[in-house]
Amino acid sequence: MTKQHPIGTGFTAASTADDVLAGIDLTGKNAIVTGGHRGLGLETTRALSKAGASVTVAVRNPSSAAAALAGIDRVETSELDLLDPKSIDAFVDRYLATGRPLHILINNAGIMAGPLVRDARGYESQFATNHLGHFQLTLGLLPALRAAHGARVVNVTSGGHRLSDIRWDDPQFAHDYDPLLAYGQSKTANVLFAVELERRWSQYGIHAYAVHPGIVITTNLGPHLAEGETRTPWLTTEDLQAMDLVDAAGNQIVDPARELKTPSQGASTAVFAATNPQLESYGGTYLKDNEISLLDEPTPINFTDHDVRSYVVPHALDPESADRLWTLSEELIKH
Repeated sequence: MTKQHPIGTGFTAASTADDVLAGIDLTGKNAIVTGGHRGLGLETTRALSKAGASVTVAVRNPSSAAAALAGIDRVETSELDLLDPKSIDAFVDRYLATGRPLHILINNAGIMAGPLVRDARGYESQFATNHLGHFQLTLGLLPALRAAHGARVVNVTSGGHRLSDIRWDDPQFAHDYDPLLAYGQSKTANVLFAVELERRWSQYGIHAYAVHPGIVITTNLGPHLAEGETRTPWLTTEDLQAMDLVDAAGNQIVDPARELKTPSQGASTAVFAATNPQLESYGGTYLKDNEISLLDEPTPINFTDHDVRSYVVPHALDPESADRLWTLSEELIKH
């Protein structure tokens, strides 16, 4: 019987990160948030800290992140470049050297729909940043996750997973690069990674979830920027107006019923997945609007449709694909 169905959590699309953490005490818990200094990541960091957690913010440039994080208690920064395997290993080594268990890992940072860029290994940058970098990071942190005796890994994905399954014959886009298909593939990978991590690691008390945050246009994912700096080059103001995402003056429209959210509303589902006891038996699922998503038909996204559909589709939950992607990812990070 599938776990991929709503369970009546009591929260809604309009719930904020603080709402879902009400009554939850994270004192003594340790968390890592990649890209936790801007947009959704910053809201996630702030909310976890407010609930009592100690948060390590993984960023490419710790000094520039410090100003954004000023005034948030129990937060530290540590350098991480998700496109650089050596940087990932160095981050892992530093964290493990502290001896601290890791209770929450939120793989939040990401890039979206830029021109074709390859890392030093020749890997397409969206797949490398959004999936492979986080895959290598998470595997490296396994000792700390196990030491928590109850940990959660949250992959921030997107309804954009509906755009593409894994391109098994050409995951690096050696041919016919399409920025949105590449983004969709990387977001499918985020979900499949959570599915397989749950299967492999739940025996250690580690549970994994993939979450769709909604549409937060003030947190655009810029190309080439592993920390989520603001730019979405393929959407003009006119495009956003045509999609009913901004008004005539160019101001963001907030309408949680259509997934148009504030940063705090957008961050809520990741925080919910990381902390809520209702989800303990529902690892390996895809969440949206602070609820386990319905399993939807694999129809494509129409970006001009005001009723944006972001429920999870079958290719992102397929257990055989999840196992296959894990194996492929292990091979890719060896190089």
